[in-house]
Amino acid sequence: MSLGIVVKGPEGLVLAAESRITLTADMIDGQKVIVNFDNATKLLSFSKPNISVGAVTYGLASLGLRAAHSFIPEFEASLPKERLSIKEFSNELSKFFMDQWKEEKMPDVNDYKGPDMTFVVAGFDEDDIYGRVFLFDIPHKPDPDEKNPDPTGFGITWGGQREFVDRLLQGYDQRLIDFIKSQEEISPELDLLLKQLQMQIPIGAMALQDCVDLAIFFVKTTINAQNLTVGVRGCGGAIDVATITRRKNLQFVQRKSIIGEDKGLRRDEIHV
Repeated sequence: MSLGIVVKGPEGLVLAAESRITLTADMIDGQKVIVNFDNATKLLSFSKPNISVGAVTYGLASLGLRAAHSFIPEFEASLPKERLSIKEFSNELSKFFMDQWKEEKMPDVNDYKGPDMTFVVAGFDEDDIYGRVFLFDIPHKPDPDEKNPDPTGFGITWGGQREFVDRLLQGYDQRLIDFIKSQEEISPELDLLLKQLQMQIPIGAMALQDCVDLAIFFVKTTINAQNLTVGVRGCGGAIDVATITRRKNLQFVQRKSIIGEDKGLRRDEIHV
């Protein structure tokens, strides 16, 4: 399932994603085997003129045998030459992956019961003071939904294997709410009590570095928690982190790199 996080703060946007991709392989004898690879790219960056936008993806790992990142050259080739607004870019990205869903002969949307391939698109429009964040799910909810749409509506958008982040941020696992709703309506008193459990994070007062630290903290904590507990270990590998600000286009704070056989060579000495 993986984990992706976008933080919208007063100084800019922070995007973070880990690198594990989980696939189910059908063996010759008919058995299904779950396999993990820890070098997937789930923080997506784009070439000119759309260099003030990025995206994180989580949920469904691939369409057919192709991860989302492998489609980016084809997506960019389909775009107009001029710079798009973040909303326009989100619409184009959603349309492209809906088309790929059909081309890869994925199940009909009305029959498909599995996880969506979710994208959180974040960036700055020209002359924007604060960034914009849009989320959409392929194939069930392809229309991009803006998160924290108020210009000063700072906040965090996260998804995938979110149970540990939920517990840290909200004070409880979201599955608790689902359970309560299945039993009875939530009383106002209970709703107030649950809100009091939430982690108090003053995002509106946080510097960009603090937002970077926060995103890394949540992803790394999820990886470490999964390594120590029984369950699907869908998060792992290196953590990719990027920032986008009003003055600077997407810049990687930390990023996986291709390395050779020499184990003494640090990963950050060779860049893609």
